[in-house]
Amino acid sequence: MKQKFIYLFLISTILILCGCGGTNNQPKEKDRKENSSSSNLTMTDPSGAEITVPEQVNSIITLSPSFSEIVAALGLGDKIIAYDIYSEGIEGLPKDVPTFDITNPDMEKLTALNPDIMLVTDESYFDQESPYKSLIDAGTCVICIPNSMDIAGIQKNIEFLALALGASEAGDDLLEDFNQQLDELADVAASIPKEERKRVYFEIAPAPNMYSFGKGVFLNDMIEWIGAENILADQTDWITVEGETIVAANPDVIFTNVTYTEDPVQEILDREGWAGISAIANQDVYSIDNNSSSQPTHNILKAMRQMAEILYPDYYLTTE
Repeated sequence: MKQKFIYLFLISTILILCGCGGTNNQPKEKDRKENSSSSNLTMTDPSGAEITVPEQVNSIITLSPSFSEIVAALGLGDKIIAYDIYSEGIEGLPKDVPTFDITNPDMEKLTALNPDIMLVTDESYFDQESPYKSLIDAGTCVICIPNSMDIAGIQKNIEFLALALGASEAGDDLLEDFNQQLDELADVAASIPKEERKRVYFEIAPAPNMYSFGKGVFLNDMIEWIGAENILADQTDWITVEGETIVAANPDVIFTNVTYTEDPVQEILDREGWAGISAIANQDVYSIDNNSSSQPTHNILKAMRQMAEILYPDYYLTTE
């Protein structure tokens, strides 16, 4: 099976083209207000749609692994009654519950589960105008949240989900810890002299169909945050890559989070025509944790620290 990041690359491209059907306005506390006709609450979701959120949320379905990670981190994993197939194995989620394909979920089965809230992105039936009508008609609050494309988006999505799910205190704690660790990494990065900063190529799909990313992607933010430079930062979003482009850019270090080939690091080291690249000549090619570098959540910190310690051990490995 293809690795999760290929899935993320494809759906991110979809989201760039389609969005979730509205502006990416993030709600503030004042946006959550009592509905005059019930004890439920109304607010605006990140897609720009007005939604009615149950005052008591007892059952949740997540159709995105990034949402599953955040909901679990908010301490609400026990409320999840089903999730997408890519969320299997995430810590804090219940086992032996129904799972669904993200791009083609069984709407009848989803409706039969009768969740209070379902969290989705537009990769599920993205080409249909009202794919979740049956659930909405049955009383489910369907919340559409575009996947975060940068670190600021991750922070906003955590804030929104905590608010919508009635877990603002847990959300504040999660964000405080996330932001504190980001600040610690940034402080170390600021101490790295300019002449020591490394240029990086990060591969998310191998030859012959290589994929990577430019600016406007959370992985680019991650690389820059720890004091390095993405050699493809002059481009935008998720991109296909030609081997000649990497040879010409001559990165100091190459990272890969590919997991579906036998030895992705060795494959890169042996890649035809790449022997002259500094990273290849110096054997500076490394595997990075797939999950924490694939999902736009607070868990990107794991991949950031892994990359930072590889790139700058004299700076990051001496910190607490």
